[in-house]
Amino acid sequence: MSVWKPEDIDIIGNSMEVQVAALRRDGTLQKPVTIWVVRVGNELFVRSWRGQQGAWFRDAQAQGRGRLWAGSVEREVCFVMETDPALNDQIDTVYRTKYRHFMQYVIPMISPEVRTTTLKLVPCS
Repeated sequence: MSVWKPEDIDIIGNSMEVQVAALRRDGTLQKPVTIWVVRVGNELFVRSWRGQQGAWFRDAQAQGRGRLWAGSVEREVCFVMETDPALNDQIDTVYRTKYRHFMQYVIPMISPEVRTTTLKLVPCS
């Protein structure tokens, strides 16, 4: 795993939505899904709005790899579970701020169930 290029983290972190496709067990990519992304420092995070039931999340968790599209950026990514409560509190705050105009969707994104699906996006080489 590596770190994000500054220009890529800016593009991805400033995007309101990104697309991700997790690898399936057979090594093929799922159909991309559109999701929200948040940035805390120089790290990027996503969550599954459907909680543990999200198909993309289950494959992302099981396989740990996939692809991300955001603006002009397309990258292979590794999905890393993030369970630190303090960091998840910071992620909640960013969700509330960044998506404040969509509060009806933010509330589920910061719920205890959905917090258990927090994944850090790390560029894979």
